[in-house]
Amino acid sequence: MIDFQNGSVFKLKANNEYTSKAAEILISGETILSAFKALRDGVVFTDKRVIAVNVQGITGKKKDFMSLPYSKITAFSVETAGSLDLDSELEMYFSGLGRVKFEFIGQTNVVEIGRTIASYAL
Repeated sequence: MIDFQNGSVFKLKANNEYTSKAAEILISGETILSAFKALRDGVVFTDKRVIAVNVQGITGKKKDFMSLPYSKITAFSVETAGSLDLDSELEMYFSGLGRVKFEFIGQTNVVEIGRTIASYAL
């Protein structure tokens, strides 16, 4: 799902479809903050971690949940959208894992996502 060697990119758009899928693996007291969807896969930001959901198989019933806790983030960066380049990006570096890069399309407030990560990771 996530290629930690090459820092795979997901092109994500805000979509609440994955909130119910990720709710299955939340711990007591964990709250979903936002959710995004690529073609079949999705990413959910909670108040404790990033959950990447990889939908597998032809029917899509099989799902792989990758939990990326904010406590393991050693550095991160946000790149906002511009006038011609409308995509924004979030890069996170995880201790012992490597880099994960997400690309957001549409009206995503990546600065707010960065602020949320900073409040939990710093």
